[in-house]
Amino acid sequence: MSSLSYSNSHAWQGILAIVIACFFWGTTGTAASFTPDVSPLAIGAFAMGGGAVLLVLFALRELHDDLPVLRISYRLMLIGGLGVAIYPLTFYSSMRLSGVAVGTVVSIASAPFFTVLLESLISKKAVSKQWLVSFVIGAVGITFLTLGKDVPKTNSTVVSLHYLGVILGLVAGLSYALYSWAAKGMIEQGVHSKSAMASMFGLAAAVLLPSLLITGENLFSTSTNLGVAVYMAVVPMFLGYVLFGYGLKFISASQATLITLLEPAIATLMAVVVVGERINSIGWFGMGLIVLCLFMQMPKPARQIKMQAAG
Repeated sequence: MSSLSYSNSHAWQGILAIVIACFFWGTTGTAASFTPDVSPLAIGAFAMGGGAVLLVLFALRELHDDLPVLRISYRLMLIGGLGVAIYPLTFYSSMRLSGVAVGTVVSIASAPFFTVLLESLISKKAVSKQWLVSFVIGAVGITFLTLGKDVPKTNSTVVSLHYLGVILGLVAGLSYALYSWAAKGMIEQGVHSKSAMASMFGLAAAVLLPSLLITGENLFSTSTNLGVAVYMAVVPMFLGYVLFGYGLKFISASQATLITLLEPAIATLMAVVVVGERINSIGWFGMGLIVLCLFMQMPKPARQIKMQAAG
């Protein structure tokens, strides 16, 4: 097997892993909507913190083997841990204030932009024309999807909270970009993908889980609240980030976060079907553009790559 086709095959593995993670992540907003009496800060802290504990247990052997490299990569680990700690607090607050669809859209859609800034300005990585075109299409799609949700115009308080949610979503996107960029940097320095994710999430858990003493009222008061909390920690956070870390082994952080634009589309579908949120025709057109953006990130068939290389 040639190096070209081998690389292409592994790129597909990385993309598929992240697409599956997107499906898991796309359920979080809808799941959280079933716990209206629980603070979004508590939901985010338990989901990310609980998932972090599982990630650390899952990667104990790799963490032990990677200790020398982790010491060298401690700056990236600290930056990534900070991003992980901030992300759930702002992400779930954004969804609570702006709705599942818009909160998810803004948080995830802004991450590719922030990621490519980090890769360009700090890592000095070139940005491909394909990525730029894909991002423009995806950004337009995200804009249409955001406009596709009706916000009451007669209630100034609701409108203000909606835009506060959008701002928190942008902060969530930046924190998402930080830990995606940091994880990719650690992997490039020789850290196993399991160790990279577990070390960052472990640091964040040290901050997130103690915060439940203040925010965790009603988190376990009903079987529904308990079930949602456990589901969020195990499926989207633990399994989702195992897959995300695996995907980062084979594709760049900017490409990975661009692919996660699929998550808002999934979250929107879940919000419409399960929660009952409404999206108009502009929003559906935007969702189509997001799917187009995703397809543009698919690797070329190995045969086509070989023909281009030969030419």
